[in-house]
Amino acid sequence: MKAIVCTKYGSPDVLQLKEVEKPTPKEDEALVRVHAASLNAADFEMLRGTWSARFGGLLKPGHKILGSDIAGQIEAVGRNVKQFHPGDGIWGDLSECGFGAFAEYVCS
Repeated sequence: MKAIVCTKYGSPDVLQLKEVEKPTPKEDEALVRVHAASLNAADFEMLRGTWSARFGGLLKPGHKILGSDIAGQIEAVGRNVKQFHPGDGIWGDLSECGFGAFAEYVCS
């Protein structure tokens, strides 16, 4: 799958479109095909590496794929997931579970 990857702090010029491994949902996660993601101030701070963003990684970003706000469709679920099913449309905030919205797929 394709993702916008951030391997060092800086301006938007440090972002790279790369091929990365598609995530696999754990027992209590869902795999979401991302249809839309928003860019907000927190994403920009993480990209630039402001002091508060460096708690995730002092010298380089702790999260290589940024982005917290998503809208998409569930493609697969782990065996312990009962509330959601493949095909369900969802939206959400990934900031509590590892970010990753700037990719084709994300697990949450």
